[in-house]
Formats: sequence, structure tokens, C-alpha cells
Amino acid sequence: MSYQIVTIDGDGIGPEVCQSAVAVLREACGSGVLDFIPMPGGALHYQRTGQVLPEETYQACRRTHAMLHGAAGLPGVTYADGTEVGNDLHLQLRFKLDLFANVRPIRLYRGVKCPLVGFEPGQIDYVVLRENTEGLYASRGAGVNLRGDVVTDTLVMTRLGVERIARFAFELSRRRNGAPRDGKRRVTVCDKANILKSYAFFRAVCTEVAQQYPDVDIDYAYADAITVHMIKKPDFYDVIVAENMFGDIISDLGAGTVGGLGVAASAELGLKHGLFQGAHGSAPDIAGQDVASPVATILSGALMLRWLGDEHQDTRLLGAAQRIEHAVEGVLADGEAVPHDQGGSTRCTEFTAAVCRRLQ
Repeated sequence: MSYQIVTIDGDGIGPEVCQSAVAVLREACGSGVLDFIPMPGGALHYQRTGQVLPEETYQACRRTHAMLHGAAGLPGVTYADGTEVGNDLHLQLRFKLDLFANVRPIRLYRGVKCPLVGFEPGQIDYVVLRENTEGLYASRGAGVNLRGDVVTDTLVMTRLGVERIARFAFELSRRRNGAPRDGKRRVTVCDKANILKSYAFFRAVCTEVAQQYPDVDIDYAYADAITVHMIKKPDFYDVIVAENMFGDIISDLGAGTVGGLGVAASAELGLKHGLFQGAHGSAPDIAGQDVASPVATILSGALMLRWLGDEHQDTRLLGAAQRIEHAVEGVLADGEAVPHDQGGSTRCTEFTAAVCRRLQ
């Protein structure tokens, strides 16, 4: 079986890192396994055509197996309400394709310097799971600006939405090896249940779902307190589940503890579709200079293979995903190629070539 993958290069460094990931994926999977279909989209495309997500791109995304995205967004390219055009590319895909689960692995790789004293590779390995279609961001495009004096955005939660992200969290924990500190499978519910009814509801529904998973511990943390815990005891965590905005914030914090957004992979998953991209932005200030780090996008490509492998029971893809992760870590650990964001001088194309050599 072969798989059709839509690639959307996007803006800034997007084309560079996306094509790096494509090269690595081809090397890992061999010929005839992945069929990449380039499609347009992003802020630059909006400037040219007035469309950030063309209809033909959306239809391709809807009918193919997965989507791989570089990055989107350019300074000053905004809608009339001041919101960024670039973000609207994956936001539209998120809501149109119901990509309700945002998966952000937080893992400390060998060869990456940890800013937290005393933590070594293997001691930080958890996932931030963010509900992706509800919460505060459900107000996207629907907030109210009354006469320029009063502005409101509404936080929305539904039982269906919370139940399915909670179930996703517990199922994910079951597939993992538990928290590095004690080996326990654990889902931590991040909320502000002590202040707002919506978050109390989020916690209550997660607690109900937990009854179906007696083999997985449930833990609770307020959103403000967890920012301290993620610094002081990151090895305690296995899976953290959160509402949209809180998950957005704490996943970037987690990335900061394991080397930054340049090594942070991301997946947005629904029941039928998956979108994969690095968690970083488009960095237009370094675009076209071959100095961007492709690590996050390459690792996002590995996430894509894992998801496709699980969905289609294809051990070829699962094996290729593992080989990519090992190759990236090997290159970093041996100092063979050190990206600029990790204090080195390796170019984007050079790092890609180093990973491909490892795969060979």
C-alpha cells in the first residue's frame, strides 16, 4: 500500500524545513511508499490570491491520507480585525476536518542541552495533549467588538469534546511506558477548576472517563501551578490533558525545557485526518538562508508515520518512524551536525543530509 501525503510548504522557513522532512521520509520509507502532493497555502499565497487555504488544497487534504506542513505566517499580513492570516491556514483545517487532538511530545533527546539542572535524556518524556476545537479558541472569528469599547470572546466546552479528548489521553497513556520518575501511567488534568465553571466541568468529565481506565492514574493540576511543576519535576508527567488555550501555553513551556521549539514536533489528529508540523513559527527573518533547523518538522514526519502505521497496521511505517527518531538523536548526540538554534552552525540542508546518511 502507498500513502498520499499533502505537503503545504507555507511561509518563511516553511519550504526549507518541509522539504527537509520530505527528503528524510523518502530515505526512511524507500520508493513507492509515500506519494507527496505539493499544494499551495499560507500568508504569501493570501497576499497573491486572497486565499490562505485554497479550495483545491482543502479538498486534497480531505481525500488524502495525511498532511505535512512547513510553517505559515508573515509579519504584517493580517485580517481587518488584526488577527494573523498565516495561522488561519491550519486553524481552518483544524475545524473543517475536526482535528480535535493536538499532540505535543515533550522529550529530552541526547545531544540537546537541557536548561533544567539535573535532568538527563530519558528523564523528561511526556506528552501535552490539547483539546483542539473548543475552549477559548472556539471564539476564533466569532468574538464581539462593541463600538471599540467592549470586546468579548467566549470559552466553549461540550461533553462530547471533553469526553473524547479525555479518552484519547487515557488511551495514549496506555500505549506509553509511564512517567520516567516512577513508571506509572498517569493522566494529569490541567485546568482552573477552582475559579471557573467551565474548567470545573472539564475536570468532572475527565474524572468520569477515568473510571473506565483503572490501570491509569489520574492527577490534577491548576494551570498556573503546573508551570512550576513542569520545571521542578518534569519527570513526574506522562500525559497532560488541557483545554485549548492552556494546552497551547504549557506545551511551549514544555518545549523550552527540552531544547526549544526547534525540536518540538506536533500532530493535530481527528478520527480520519492528521496534520503534522513543527511547533515553531515561520521565522521570516532567517528564511532562505539555509540556517533553519529542520528537526521539529522531521520529527513531526516521524509522528505522521507512527499515526499512519497505527491506523493501517503497517509495520513498515512504524519501523521507519523509529529509525528517523534514532537517526535524528544519533546525529545530535554525536555532534555530527548541530543546528543554529542548538548553538551550532550546521545548515538546514547539511543536517538533513546527515540524518539521511544515518538512515542509509
